[in-house]
Amino acid sequence: MASNGIIDLSDANFETEVIKSETPVLVDFWAPWCGPCRAIAPSIEEISASYAGRLKVGKLNVDENQQTTMKFGIRSIPTLIVFKGGQAVEQIIGAVPKGEIEKAVGKAL
Repeated sequence: MASNGIIDLSDANFETEVIKSETPVLVDFWAPWCGPCRAIAPSIEEISASYAGRLKVGKLNVDENQQTTMKFGIRSIPTLIVFKGGQAVEQIIGAVPKGEIEKAVGKAL
């Protein structure tokens, strides 16, 4: 598990943690070398804390988990996808303000 209740997602646990989750899930597709990914990390952590119990938040390293990355057609990072009921309902590409992420999350809650 990553910090602040953020789940460390992988090809192996994606189905269980995201697709079969009863709670909406915000997935951050990222890589350690990605500057914009690091730039939005504090916002992702704040969202994880403020929506605890209503939203699961997970990070998937695209370099280490190519199967899931390809399945969802991730071509640029950061890409944030909100899943509800196993379906992708919102997608944000690029480093965006926290408010924009919260707006996407709010639609799924």
